[in-house]
Amino acid sequence: MSKISIVIPCLNEEKYIKSCIESILISGMDQGQAEVIFVDGGSSDSTENIIRENMEQYPFIRLLKNPEKYTPISMNLGIKASDGEYIFILSAHAKYEDQFFTKLVEAIEILDADCVGPLLVTDVKNKNNKSDAIKDVLTHKFGVGDAYFRTGSKEIKEVDTVAFGCYKKSTFETYGLFDERLIRNQDIEFNKRIVNGGGKIYVIPDVSATYYARENFLDLAKNSYANGFWNILTAYYTKRVRSLSLRHFIPLLFLLSWLLPLLFSLCCSKLLWISIFSLVSYLSFVIIISIKMKNGTNTIPYLVMSFLTLHVSYGWGSLMGIFSSIMTYIKGKK
Repeated sequence: MSKISIVIPCLNEEKYIKSCIESILISGMDQGQAEVIFVDGGSSDSTENIIRENMEQYPFIRLLKNPEKYTPISMNLGIKASDGEYIFILSAHAKYEDQFFTKLVEAIEILDADCVGPLLVTDVKNKNNKSDAIKDVLTHKFGVGDAYFRTGSKEIKEVDTVAFGCYKKSTFETYGLFDERLIRNQDIEFNKRIVNGGGKIYVIPDVSATYYARENFLDLAKNSYANGFWNILTAYYTKRVRSLSLRHFIPLLFLLSWLLPLLFSLCCSKLLWISIFSLVSYLSFVIIISIKMKNGTNTIPYLVMSFLTLHVSYGWGSLMGIFSSIMTYIKGKK
């Protein structure tokens, strides 16, 4: 097997870093042909200590520091320090199945792809009705759109992005590194850059990684808001709407279909009915989907709340991203 480099940005991941490392160690990879590079953004918990404890036993584990903290900078530091023919960009917030690395390297070689990635199995550490509902919504097409690495695929499929990708080192030489201006969406933007440049990305359905989702509505809302906010800033900074896909803007369109008629109803009261229709239609659809998804009657309210939290916070984040982009543009003109 060709040498691989595994790059993992991390910041305050003490709850997840141990299981992440353990899954890598038992994955069946050839440890003599691998390097694991953690890039820490200044963790204030025990993340660094856990990594250093493993470094003492496993010399192929390395630790780099990123004083700038931000994820894309950590990714690029790890890539620049890598000497593997294939580079994996992973998350400390996840764990990886047996033969994860071997299978993806085999796939990228057979397909002659620029990047391949696994299916993402969304799970939670603490299981209850609320956290299970959030997990289920994050794997449903109405929740996350046509992101096949999240919703699943029965066959190898060419896609516009994957999570936890395996890249040829030459891919970074051809398409550049991750955009360090992007606090979020840096992987989506880079993958879209590959696809828009004629490269190939595939999701490999017989390989999986488990990602641990947020377990309460507040954390879900914060994460979704940030994703929506950075969708707009991604388009603004790159000057390309094609840096993202249509699914990334659907929550914003839903929110505007509700808010704009409500706003203009101050001038024309009849427009209020458009706002009501939009909201009632959405809620009806969510309730119907939640009833079909339910594992028990008591989960339906949590499913409805999960959809609402995900979509409204995401759309609101995108709306605030528009205002932020406008203000940034105005300041730049002064």
